Amino acid sequence: MSFATTDLCDAHEDRIAQGSLRIVPPTYLAWGKRNAFHGQAHTLKVFEDNSLVRTALEQAGNGRILVIDGGGSLRCALLGGNLGVLAQKNGWAGVLVYGCVRDSDELDACDIGVRALAAHPQKSLKKGIGQEGIDIVFDGVKVKSGNWIYVDRDGILVADESCHA
Repeated sequence: MSFATTDLCDAHEDRIAQGSLRIVPPTYLAWGKRNAFHGQAHTLKVFEDNSLVRTALEQAGNGRILVIDGGGSLRCALLGGNLGVLAQKNGWAGVLVYGCVRDSDELDACDIGVRALAAHPQKSLKKGIGQEGIDIVFDGVKVKSGNWIYVDRDGILVADESCHA
């Protein structure tokens, strides 16, 4: 399915006004082969620990997008090349990280879409601490598991219900 976030915003101005279609601030960088991707959100809340990221990406993605609230930390990466390959292998459409990634060249080789605040060379801790499938708020935007995420070069949208036919 082809879409443009600009067209979705134009067609759903009422949803933006109601708050059921939210626009993520334009502070994210892109990796991966997919410049545009969409799917339902699967949420994680972690802080400088990517153990649950691996656990989630080991599951069948079924075209979903893993949305990681990493607290906006710029001190280590929550996603790297090996996890990008795992996401591709297991059918995830993409990963959105409120935090950092690493292994940029390896992520760019993956047939998924990735958005994150920055790249950082240091790996995260592995303590197994975090929460999965909960409502998260990052960059002032609320995301629930099951919300629809739309990403292209113009931006990132979060919708309570599907915006595409």
